[in-house]
Amino acid sequence: MLLERTSYARQAFDDDIRALEHDLLDMGSRAEQMITLAVDALCSLNVDLAMQVIHKDDEIDERDLQIETNCLRMLALQQPMAGDLRVVGTAMKMITDIERVGDLAVDIAKITLKVEREFGETTFIDIPKMTKEARGMFHQALQAFVHRDLNMVHQVIERDEIVDGLYRSLRTQIFANMRANPELVVSDGWLILAIHHVERIADHAVNIAERVNFMVTGQFKQLSRPETPTS
Repeated sequence: MLLERTSYARQAFDDDIRALEHDLLDMGSRAEQMITLAVDALCSLNVDLAMQVIHKDDEIDERDLQIETNCLRMLALQQPMAGDLRVVGTAMKMITDIERVGDLAVDIAKITLKVEREFGETTFIDIPKMTKEARGMFHQALQAFVHRDLNMVHQVIERDEIVDGLYRSLRTQIFANMRANPELVVSDGWLILAIHHVERIADHAVNIAERVNFMVTGQFKQLSRPETPTS
C-alpha cells in the first residue's frame, strides 16, 4: 500500500512538472511573439501594431502569476527534494526573466509611438537582424530547460557575444546618423534605447540558460563573460 501511494505521488509530481513545462513554453511563446510584433512595429512605425503589443502585457502578467502559484503549490504539497526542487526553483526564476522580456517588448512598442511622433526614421539600421539573434537565444534557452540540454545552454552563452557585437555596430550607425541629421537627434535617441532593450532580451536569455545549468548540474555559476566597457 505504501509503495502504491509513493508511486502515485511520483506520477502526480511528474504530471505537474510536464504541466509546468507546458505553461512555461506557452508564456515564453507569448513573449517571443511580443518581441517580433514590437520590432515589426518599430521598423514600420506602425502605431496600431505597437498598441497590440502594449495590450498583450496583461496576458504575460497573468501567466506569471498562474505559474508562480502552481510552483508554490507544488512546493507545499509535494515537498520535492534535490533535483526536483531545482526544477521548480528554476521555473520560478525563469518566469521573472520571461515577464521582463515581455516588459521590454512593451517598451520597444512604446518607443515606436515616440519615434513616429517625432517623424523619425528606423530603416537605416538593421534592427531585425539583432532581434532575430536575441529572440533565437531566448527560444533556445527555453528549449534547454525542457530538454535539460547543456549544449543548448552553452550555445545561448556563445550567441550573446554576437548580439553584443550587433548592438555596438548599430549604436555606431545611430551616432553617425545623429551627426549627419541633427533634426533626428531626439528620435535617434529613442532608437538607441530600443536596441538596448533588444540587448537586454539577450541578457535575460543568458540568465535563463545559467539557471538551467544549475538545474542540471546542481552548481550555479556565471557562464557569460563579464561585460567590458564600450566606448
